[in-house]
Amino acid sequence: MTATVVALALLAALAVFQGLLVAGLPLGRFAWGGQNEVLPGGLRIGSAVSVALYAVFAVLILQAAGHLSLLPDGVAGVAIWVLAGYFVLGIGLNAASRSRPERLVMTPVVAILAAACLVLALD
Repeated sequence: MTATVVALALLAALAVFQGLLVAGLPLGRFAWGGQNEVLPGGLRIGSAVSVALYAVFAVLILQAAGHLSLLPDGVAGVAIWVLAGYFVLGIGLNAASRSRPERLVMTPVVAILAAACLVLALD
């Protein structure tokens, strides 16, 4: 249960953050390589897509935790492992960012998401 709550809370916080980027707030140093304080149009679209992906991720996490039953069990079981792998990959990508704020903030966030999904996948 704790892994589910942690993962969902972080995804919600990331969705709010990405929404703020879409709205043009000067937080770009924390995302997309940190090259733009205010994101240009293409990256704002990317942030909007991220919000939609976070919603899908939340459904997968809820399914893996047994709180939803939208997907067949086999699909859900594979999906949570794929999601865990996605977040593990994100650790490396964020750690390699040229943006120090992105490295310092997003790397631990993604590491916690990866750990939470691994806990759910192993459960």
